[in-house]
Amino acid sequence: MKIKYLHTMVRIKNIENSLRFYKDLLGLEETRRIDNEAGKFTLIFLAPPGQEDCPVELTYNWDTTEDYDEGRNFGHLAYEVDDIYETCKRLQENGIKINRPPRDGRMAFVRSPDNISIELLQAGDAQEPSEPWLSMKNEGHW
Repeated sequence: MKIKYLHTMVRIKNIENSLRFYKDLLGLEETRRIDNEAGKFTLIFLAPPGQEDCPVELTYNWDTTEDYDEGRNFGHLAYEVDDIYETCKRLQENGIKINRPPRDGRMAFVRSPDNISIELLQAGDAQEPSEPWLSMKNEGHW
C-alpha cells in the first residue's frame, strides 16, 4: 500500500491574525488559497520554504461565531491513497467505521483509535462512483 502525507488542518477565527503568526512570525509561505462562496469558507495552505509538500491548511469559516477551544480548532490529518475504495474496504474489514464514505470516488473520512479525524483522498482523478460506497450514509462526524 502506498500512502502520502498531504496536510494538517486547523480552524482559525481571524485570517489577518493567523497569517501574521504563520507567515510573518514563523516564516511559512502561502502556497495556495481557495475561497468557496457556496460553502462560505476559505482554505489557506502554508508551508516552510522549500517544503511545499508539507503544508498546514488554515480553514476560515466565514459565518462562524464558535469559539474554537483546544481540540475543536484541530481539524484532521490528510493522506493521499492509490485506491480509495480498496483502502476503505481494508479499514472497514478491520473494524474501522467509515464516517464519510467515498461516495464521490475521491474523499472519505475515518477516525483513529484516539478519535483523530483522518481524511483519505484518491490520488489523481476521482474513481467512478460505485457501490457499496455510493449508497452508504455518513456515520457520526469527522
